[in-house]
Amino acid sequence: MKLGFFGLGSALAAAVLAVGVSSASAAPTTIDFWYGNGGDISLRIQDLCKQFNDSQQNYAVTCTSQGSYDASLQNTIAAYRAGKQPTVVQVSDVGTLDIMLSGAFVPVNKLMKDNGITINWDDYFPGIGRYYATSKGEMYSMPFNSSTAMLYWNKDSFAKAGLDHAPATIEELGADLDALKASGSKCPWGNDLTRDEVWQFMEQFSAIHNIPVATLNDGYGGLGAQLVFNKGKFVDYVKDLKKWYDKGEFVLKSAKGGTPAVPAFASGECAIVVTSIGDHGTITRTATPGMNWGVSMLPVYAGTERKNSLVGGASLWVMAGKSDDEYKAAAAFLNFLRQPEQALFWSTNTGYIPVTKSGYDFMVSKGFYDKAPYKGRELAIASLTASVPTANSTGMRLGGMLHIREEVANAWQEIFTKNADVQTALDDAVGRGNQILRRFEETYQGKQLP
Repeated sequence: MKLGFFGLGSALAAAVLAVGVSSASAAPTTIDFWYGNGGDISLRIQDLCKQFNDSQQNYAVTCTSQGSYDASLQNTIAAYRAGKQPTVVQVSDVGTLDIMLSGAFVPVNKLMKDNGITINWDDYFPGIGRYYATSKGEMYSMPFNSSTAMLYWNKDSFAKAGLDHAPATIEELGADLDALKASGSKCPWGNDLTRDEVWQFMEQFSAIHNIPVATLNDGYGGLGAQLVFNKGKFVDYVKDLKKWYDKGEFVLKSAKGGTPAVPAFASGECAIVVTSIGDHGTITRTATPGMNWGVSMLPVYAGTERKNSLVGGASLWVMAGKSDDEYKAAAAFLNFLRQPEQALFWSTNTGYIPVTKSGYDFMVSKGFYDKAPYKGRELAIASLTASVPTANSTGMRLGGMLHIREEVANAWQEIFTKNADVQTALDDAVGRGNQILRRFEETYQGKQLP
């Protein structure tokens, strides 16, 4: 089958053992789990795997980092074609449609039901669960490392500029940038504008403003969607960003330029950065000692009725072509990961957010959000649940989304480094992006979105 582009306690042990019991003396059923995270997140995933393996004797999971989301996906494609695919694989949010149309997986809702595990799928926050579900609400993959975009602000820099709170509106943000610049800041706001930033600067912006990135409900309505981000408020936002860039208030920060945006904020060099809530833990560990900082929901244009922001990160898919015993092991592993105790461990050690209401409630009951270094992370939940997801705030269901993001980033480079006309550059990006969508539609001709 072709994949296309896609081309701890006793309570936890009991929950795992509820999947099925085999002889304690028998060798455990072993499965492979491939994931894309590296660095510190990879170490924490290894911790989760060890905890699962230590919690019972029937199953063992071998967890292997592929180095990046892209590598994890491409390596899984190659392995599947060779009949050597892992049982469980982590796929980033933008790969959801590709694997969903591939048919090379077992839906997680079916996996759990077939193995006797009852799950209240409504326990998943709507802004998270709906991203990985069909139009009928059937969960095809298990949400795992989830995040959303937030605005981080340096309270000390703001105080020096006579400011005492984060901007709630984009108009207020512009005034704050002026004040920060006037107070002597050489980097009032530092971010890069590459492919990876499209998620927070275009997709999140469009969701919270309830405007479409593409027709057909951002692709949820079918493969014939057309990009429309070259219209309306997003164009105004890019023009504002360019205005602030020209004034030296929005500064491009990257590894190529010497300092990436998050370290530039953590060092106190930049007063604002927009990035994932998943970076909260990194900033906590690396911020200049004594630096006062906080997080806030992304600002919206005045008069906007804020909608929910989008989930980012990745989910866990169970691959087709495995044995019943391997599927029992996969069900046990996924059941282990979704326990509230694991939500607490995961959020404590990474900065990612809980994906279920029960996990969040458990963390609240433990006082997780009451004080530093975790205080403020609850705002990510507030952002994701600011409204019932609308047609424009459920997420992207667009084929070749990584390539589309690349075209948006290319347009930004033209605008910011070559002074290209904003409207023309975005029009051109939409044209190139629509060509990507048509090629994807041709690849999956006749396929219907589930």
